[in-house]
Amino acid sequence: MPESHENPLLGLGNDIPFDRIRGEHVEPAVRALLAEAKARLDALAAHEGPRTFENTITALERVTEQLDFVMGVVGHLESVATTPELRAAYVAVQPEVSEFFCGIALSEPVWSALKAYAATDEARGLTGTKRRLVDKTIADFKRSGADLDPAGKKRLAEIDVELAQLTLRYGQNVLDSTNAFELVLEDHDKLAGLPEGAVLAARASAEAKGIKGYRFTMQAPSYLPVMTYLDDRSIRERMYRAYATRATEGDWDNRPLVRKILELRREKARLLGFESFADLVLEDRMAKSGHAARTFVQTLRDKARAHFDRENAELEAYRKELEGPGAPKIEPWDVAYYAEKLRRARYDFDEESLRPYFAADKALDGVFAIASSLYGVRIEPSPETKAWHEGVSTYRIVEPDGHTSAVFYVDLWPRESKRDGAWMQGLVTGVWSTEVPATHVEVLAGNLTPPIGDRPALLNHREVETLFHEFGHLMHHASSRVEVRTLAGTNVAWDFVELPSQIMENWCWEKDALDLFARHHESGAPIPAPLLERMRAARTFRAANAMMRQLGFAEVDLALHVDWDPARDGDPTAYGREILSRHSPAALPSDHAMIASFSHLFSSPVGYAAGYYSYKWAEVLDADAFSRFKREGLFSRAVGEAFRSEILARGDSEDPMVLYRRFMGREPTLEALLERDGLIASGTAVAV
Repeated sequence: MPESHENPLLGLGNDIPFDRIRGEHVEPAVRALLAEAKARLDALAAHEGPRTFENTITALERVTEQLDFVMGVVGHLESVATTPELRAAYVAVQPEVSEFFCGIALSEPVWSALKAYAATDEARGLTGTKRRLVDKTIADFKRSGADLDPAGKKRLAEIDVELAQLTLRYGQNVLDSTNAFELVLEDHDKLAGLPEGAVLAARASAEAKGIKGYRFTMQAPSYLPVMTYLDDRSIRERMYRAYATRATEGDWDNRPLVRKILELRREKARLLGFESFADLVLEDRMAKSGHAARTFVQTLRDKARAHFDRENAELEAYRKELEGPGAPKIEPWDVAYYAEKLRRARYDFDEESLRPYFAADKALDGVFAIASSLYGVRIEPSPETKAWHEGVSTYRIVEPDGHTSAVFYVDLWPRESKRDGAWMQGLVTGVWSTEVPATHVEVLAGNLTPPIGDRPALLNHREVETLFHEFGHLMHHASSRVEVRTLAGTNVAWDFVELPSQIMENWCWEKDALDLFARHHESGAPIPAPLLERMRAARTFRAANAMMRQLGFAEVDLALHVDWDPARDGDPTAYGREILSRHSPAALPSDHAMIASFSHLFSSPVGYAAGYYSYKWAEVLDADAFSRFKREGLFSRAVGEAFRSEILARGDSEDPMVLYRRFMGREPTLEALLERDGLIASGTAVAV
């Protein structure tokens, strides 16, 4: 192991010195670790004795372990606390690291070593996790081009390096384009309709920049209230168009990158013998193929279509009721605004009326309390753990037997140095053994409504769901008890990984759970029963629209990675716009370019590409699995322990459907999701 007293990235352990890591450390550390990884790989290939699990499979696991760790830490910092120096260093090392990682499966000596081991009596006699690791490693090598001829391997390596560079640049363009936009309003009268919290936040944002008035950005806590509540239609349109055309101008224009990324993915799939990129990436997921994923999406679309059309007709009729028969047709920047008015009228429910009950620190305490009830863990502050920003909190998870299973960071507020969205990242995935229990390290990051002056951070209900969602990912990672790193934690099929996160959102709708943390930030009173009843009644409001929105993203993803042909279909932005328009409640403008900022699909070489349907598939799983908690006890320690031991702790050590059947006693059905969304009557049986 390279050692340095000067470079904090060398010799990293669980106690990551974020306060000392700088851009200048990245290139020397990564190059040293690359040299070490190459030496390990050469040693694996050159081994002359009998092939064993230890000197082949375990040795292969160890080749990239420290390099992977450091690149994860640097990539994390580039996401939450970027600087020009850090970004430049990260961009500089990415091609070489990508080339090395991609080259492992293309190494003929390494592939020969793997095949030699697979033919041994020891390998043939393996069972359990070790058997699965060998089988998946062989399959991964084949999907990565191990059986290609030299010319094919050379081309595949070139594609993978170029994809790494293009997707990194894509993500940076989205961040820079998002940060570049601001709308400053000096006239307070222009803010009519906005909730008080949004007004205060806009004023605080302006003051932080040393300007007068009220400042609005593309960050969700600023953008969404404008689209939902602001009366001034022209401002809503301006914000909408800016958001829908992010990363389409000048040096930040992602549209050429999207086309090139799609072309390279298409070429890669065909080079490896697959009809489409979707078939390539889904072979090792629950769907198994692009066709199966599309069939699932189509099934849900068929269930939602009539409800979707009815909801949109109701919204048009409601606007005419408010403004007369001559009211203009609803445009995309009108949808959320009038939908919120209709929800208030129909249910006497204003989502902002809940915000005083959702102080962010109390919501965090609430999800900790629920985890403690379900899993018997204790979650407590970890003040000695160093973070990258003063606004980051640190905690540890202590198991019933007293050992610390995880240390984690919570970074909730927007910053210009931080990418948008919400996510969980596992920084250290511990390898489990009964002798030395694993300790994991992870990050929960978001861009939620921040505190303003002396006023605490007050969240809306959707933000509370986001917090619970990401904590579900965190518990998945923190609960891992798998004895090999590459099958541990959240290293599971991408259409299974959202089950542990999405199931946590269900507790945000249950009175007994809300009573643990949803208290008025001034009086301490719980949510009044009538308000809670209205919130729950409004849950299915425009549920078909919410479903069609997600299905639109899933369909455009699959169409781009199955059907799209550059010669026949041309501009993927226009191609995607046409598909999204079929799932939109209002006609999309001709400059709509959401594809240019669709980071899920294009900010990493694979990411959610050909896998966005996973969100809806995971909703099927989470609604179905939550039915057991509803039936046997919302805080049942027995059910919680079953979920943790059969789902959370097992990583990818077994096929995900096997794990699911073990927890539920059967395969999933659509019934619970469609019933929860109000799209079928209670008790209707619907198979997947």
